[in-house]
Parts: sequence; C-alpha cells; structure tokens
Amino acid sequence: MSEFGKVAVLMGGPSSEREISFLSGNAVLAALRSRGVDAHAFDPAERALCDLKPDGFERVFIALHGRFGEDGTVQGALEVLGIPYTGSGVMASALAMDKWRTKLVWIASGIPTPRYRMVDHDSDWWAVVAELGLPLIVKPAREGSTIGITRVAGVDHDELAIAYREAARHDDLVLVEEFVAGIELTASVLGERALPLIRIDAPEGNYDYHHKYFSNETKYFCPSGIDGDVERAILVQSLEAFRMIGCTGWGRLDLILEDGGAWKFLEVNTSPGMTAHSLVPMAARRVGIEFPDLCVEILRGAHVG
Repeated sequence: MSEFGKVAVLMGGPSSEREISFLSGNAVLAALRSRGVDAHAFDPAERALCDLKPDGFERVFIALHGRFGEDGTVQGALEVLGIPYTGSGVMASALAMDKWRTKLVWIASGIPTPRYRMVDHDSDWWAVVAELGLPLIVKPAREGSTIGITRVAGVDHDELAIAYREAARHDDLVLVEEFVAGIELTASVLGERALPLIRIDAPEGNYDYHHKYFSNETKYFCPSGIDGDVERAILVQSLEAFRMIGCTGWGRLDLILEDGGAWKFLEVNTSPGMTAHSLVPMAARRVGIEFPDLCVEILRGAHVG
C-alpha cells in the first residue's frame, strides 16, 4: 500500500456529529492499517489543517460528518493545500449538505422528492398544513444524523412552532416537509456503481439518532426484499440523483418507497457513517467487498479538484 504514502484519517472535528465521526474514523483507521496503509488519526478540532503538509501527509480519508467536514469547507482547504482527499468536491459537498438547495436541483431535474416549504418564525403554520397536510417533518436544512428533526402529527398546541424552534437551534434555515409513508431505503454509491438497496426497519418507524447509531433494535435487510425491477429502477435513478448534485467517489442516498410503487429521495450524504451500524459497508459486503477493502477502494479514489 505504499502507493498511498502517509495517510491522514480526518475524524472528530467541531460539528454536532463529532462523536459519530470518531466511531467512523477509528473504524477506517484500523481497516486501512490492517491492509498495510500508513494511516494516522487527525482531528481538525485539535490541530490546524495546515499541519498536514509539513507533517508529510500525501492523502486524506475524510471521516468527518456534518458541518466543516461534509459541507465543502474542509474540501476547499485541502484543495488549497493540494492534498488529495476522498469523496465529493467542494461544490457537491456544499450543495448536498443543504437539503433545501438539493431539493431545488432535484425538482428542476425531475428527481422525485417530498413537497416542502421553507419556514421562519413568522410563518403561517395553518397555511403550511393546508398546503402539505399532516403529519409533517420539520428539519434543519444543513444538519445530519436526524439532529433537530421533529415529526409533527397535530397543530392544536403550537406543535409546528415548537418544532421550528427546535430545528432553528441548529440552523437558521428550516424546512417543513410532507411526511411520506412507506418503506425506508438507502442506496449506496461506490465509484461508478450503485450497491444493493438496504431496507431499514426501525422501532415504530422512528429511525432517529439513537436507533441509527446505537440501538440493536433497528433491523436492516440486504437484499431489500422489494421487487427486483423496482430496485433496479431505483438504483439507476440513485446514480442520476447523485451525479445531478455533482457528487463523486462514494456516498449514500436516503429514500422512501411508497405503497403505490413510487419513491421519493430525501437527501444525499457525501461522507456517510462508517460505524458498526453503517449502511455503505453493509451494502458493500453484499457484493463481496469487506470493510478494509472498501476503505482502500474509497482511498484509492482520492483526488484534488
């Protein structure tokens, strides 16, 4: 693995997903070392990124989640330093982190996504309900890992206003989205291919932060068990949705398959989790790629620009 030189695995960082980033980063670090890669942990919250160059790092595996690590910021810094890094570039990372602007691109491109409205503290909540119905999902536009998200089933006791305030604690951009009932799926992208879909079955349909990362109650199915023709169509459109945002390298798209057979894409993740509960490694195993080899393949795709 001398082709990679000295590799920094960026983990931790200053975002609200710091804890999960350490889980991902340490798993990647151990995997790369098991394949003979000269990999080292690097926490941008503790050390300046400009230290990468004098310390001799020749390539970076980004295992950061959320702001600073997944929104184009660290990608731009690495571009300036001229150090190849994994995942999507500056523009695609920034766009994918913003659920509102991702929706604008998808809607303009014919990619199905739930109806929504951007809201603020002066919004007419009854008008929002009249337009989108109930239940509703209220979420920060630029957070991940379900942080700040609330499902609202009624509006008799200021539930929407309360949910808005919770989301606004994390971001000044807040969107309200129609609730789409159906099967929760995730599509992983590795290079130029989409990996098999994973069906997620969370307790009471609540795939929140705890059930996503720490609970053993959440069940994952790969193969997904859905109709083969439908899965193939979803995978084709997943690649289209991924590329429409400008994403490259690897990533993951979350979507809902409705009872009638239609589906809607919720978001795209450009630096997905790499923990024991993570979905990209699960899909990769289904096609015979073990976790250490997955990490090496992602690292091999590192680029500048």
